[in-house]
Parts: sequence; structure tokens; C-alpha cells
Amino acid sequence: MNLGIMQGRLSLPVDGHIQEFPTHWMGEFMVLQRSDLNHLEWLVTEKSFRNNPILVPQYSLNYMPISSICADNLVDERITDKEFLFSNLTPICEGALKNGVSRITIPLLEESSVEDDAKRASFSKIISELAFKYLNSLSFSFEAELEPKKLLEILNKMPNFTVTYDTGNVTSCGFEHKEYVSTLSKYIDNVHLKDRTLDAKTVEPGTGDTDFKLIFQLLKEVGYNGPYTMQTARGAEGKEYETIMRHKELFEGIYNE
Repeated sequence: MNLGIMQGRLSLPVDGHIQEFPTHWMGEFMVLQRSDLNHLEWLVTEKSFRNNPILVPQYSLNYMPISSICADNLVDERITDKEFLFSNLTPICEGALKNGVSRITIPLLEESSVEDDAKRASFSKIISELAFKYLNSLSFSFEAELEPKKLLEILNKMPNFTVTYDTGNVTSCGFEHKEYVSTLSKYIDNVHLKDRTLDAKTVEPGTGDTDFKLIFQLLKEVGYNGPYTMQTARGAEGKEYETIMRHKELFEGIYNE
């Protein structure tokens, strides 16, 4: 099992945020190694965008086990504005190339939702224009709160469009995991492990409505062997390592059943 974690989950929360670029980001790689986790999904937020280490020249992260860059700075209602999208995503693309990362996770949820048909069509056109420039070097992996058929409308536009399967989001949206995986199996290249209830609360893994035993079985059946990235509920502040080790043990136990 290629198990890793979202950046920031191994550190104290920043300013009370569940997901924000960590203050002591270098230390997370040491904790990652101690935790026997395989990779980290790098995080770019609106707050960290101007000075995020993966985007500035003086840092080289080529030898770090980074599976993807999560462009959280794109969670914005301006997602269909070409100037906004290009100015906020192009530097991430260039940072990915500079640092040997081949996948960018694009969150299409909350403010950046493209559930609306016209908005989805507009976004597809704009992101396709940008993605074409990186056709042979980067994949754009969409984490979308969209039913599979609507997500396919985007995926079919470019060969370097893929899917980040967020297990918790699929649960809370009321989608059937079996249908989701069977419809999108050839596109899934990243899996976010998160437990949610049907009323969209992120909870301790194993206490919500997300059936991880079923999910792992479905993914094994379609031959998925890509990264699993823990994006789980935070536990007690100051106990990040203990929380993650508990979640790691739970997921590995279910996966290996």
C-alpha cells in the first residue's frame, strides 16, 4: 500500500485551520520518514502562495517524496476567470516541473465547485488551454464534488486530465462508491483517504459512513496501485504523530484483510 499524507497533518495547525501550509514544513519530512509513510502531498494555499517553498527558486525539493501538489489556492469562486486561473496555477505548474513533481491536484469543491453546467463548460475550456502547454509533463488530477458523468465532461477534454478520488467527499455527496470507481477507474491516479458522515462531517476514520473495506476492494479489482493520501480528521492538538499513526494502522489493517 503506497500510503502517505497531506502536508500539514504532521504539524500543529496554523491559526486554527484544519488545512494550511505548515510553519515548520522541513520537519514534516523527518516525521514522515519516522512514520514509515511513503509520500507527502504538497499544499499550496492562498496564504502561502507568494512564498511557498515549492514555488520559489532558492529551494530544491527534487529528492523529497512528493506525490502531488494540491492547489488549494484555487478554491475560489473565480475558478472560471481565465486571468485568475492562469495566474494562480501557472506558477504551480512551473514549480512542479522544477521540483520533479508530475501531478497537480485541482480541488473543485465549495467555492470552486463546477456543479453548474455553464460554469463547468467554461472551466473545462480554460483549464484545457493551460493543460495543453504541459501535455507531456504534468497531469491535472481533479478532486471534484461531481457525479461521475459530469466529471467525465471535463476528463474527456485532455489526455492529461485525471481524478483524485476523495473517499469522504464521495460519501457525503451521496454517490455510490461502486459506480464511482467503475466509471472513473482508468482516470483515478490519486486517492484521498477521509471518513465523512452522510451529513458531510469529517470524522475519525472508522466512525463515519465511508466503507473503506469496500473501497479498497473496488480499487484492487480495477488494478489501482497509485498513492493513498491520508487527509483525515485532526485529533488532539499536539498529538499529531499519535493521531496519524493510529490512522495509518487502521487503514493498513483494512487494506491487508
